[in-house]
Amino acid sequence: MDATQLFEMLKKSQEPKGFFFNTDQARVDELLNNLLLNKERYGYMACPCRLASGDKGNDADIICPCTYRELDVQTYGSCYCNLYVSKAWNENKISHAYVPEQRPPEKILV
Repeated sequence: MDATQLFEMLKKSQEPKGFFFNTDQARVDELLNNLLLNKERYGYMACPCRLASGDKGNDADIICPCTYRELDVQTYGSCYCNLYVSKAWNENKISHAYVPEQRPPEKILV
């Protein structure tokens, strides 16, 4: 699977749920390519904006779409890495505020 195929597959499954890809196509392409790279590395698509441990159980909360996406999009209009956004975010009807990390500190690798 390549980034274009992943884009089409995720678009079909996520837009009906109210999650849209960022209109910055270069950003989306970079993130999708890195999701595929993480799938190759770890066997699962860990969020490319977070450091994965390689332990699927430990990283379950950051497998895309991550556990934090829904609340982030509801609260900020965007997920942490700006891959998934709300329609209002894409239409510039809400500010593009910084999305803080919601992952508990004990899960973040140092």
